[in-house]
Parts: sequence; C-alpha cells; structure tokens
Amino acid sequence: MFLFVRTDCPISNRYAPTIQELSTQYKKSAEFYLVYPVKSETSEQIRNHMMEFGYKLPALRDPDGGLVKAAETKVTPEAAVFLADGRLLYHGRIDDWYAEFGRSRTTPSTHELSWALEAAEAGKPVAVATMPAVGCYLPDVK
Repeated sequence: MFLFVRTDCPISNRYAPTIQELSTQYKKSAEFYLVYPVKSETSEQIRNHMMEFGYKLPALRDPDGGLVKAAETKVTPEAAVFLADGRLLYHGRIDDWYAEFGRSRTTPSTHELSWALEAAEAGKPVAVATMPAVGCYLPDVK
C-alpha cells in the first residue's frame, strides 16, 4: 500500500492525520509506505516533513519514477494498493474530501481507499479500481 505525498503539497499535508489513521486501522492486513516521488526533495526535507506531520510510517524516495509508473500516479496525495503478487488492485484518491483543487467538503462522503483495503483483506475484487485524485501534480509525469 503506497501513499504518494509531496513535502510542499497542501492537500497531501492536510491528509496526514487521515493517512496515519488508515495505517493504524489496517495495520494487520496492509503494509503502508509513504512515497516521495519528487526528484528535488532531499532526504533532509523528507525527514523534516515526516516529523512536522507526525508520520510514523516507513518512507521511500522514488526519484526515478518507477513506483509512480507502476501505480499510475499523477498527483499527490494518491494511493496505490497492490496485491502480494504485484497486481495493482486500486489506484486513486483516498476519499472525496476534495471535490477540486482548492475546494474541500466538510467531511468525505466516499472512502475509496478504505473500500479497496477491505476488498483486498477479504480477497474480493474492488468495486472501483481507479478514481482520479485531486491534488498537486507530479513533475516529470506525462
């Protein structure tokens, strides 16, 4: 389970508590990793970001974009759920908290990432395999 974030993305940063809650809720059935895909973000910036937002998850840098490509990621925050055999089960938004860039709801009404994790845990297909995420675009992604 990969969560793509950027140190400078206000939407990614606003999702930090949600990401932490999800990682705790699903810790028995999924391994969570933060993925920092922006080449220019240094290890020091990433460490500072993790401390500032209270992340307790393992973090990966993806400067060559291999995980971004495998997960079909375009923006941050965006989630990718892979099965143990490497198949991509779900990729897209965490939920519908953001209707568009700069406009959020009071609370989300859909929870696509949770639904995907529950389907994976039950060994079932997901109802929705992809849902476009709203967030900060990734440089160098075409």
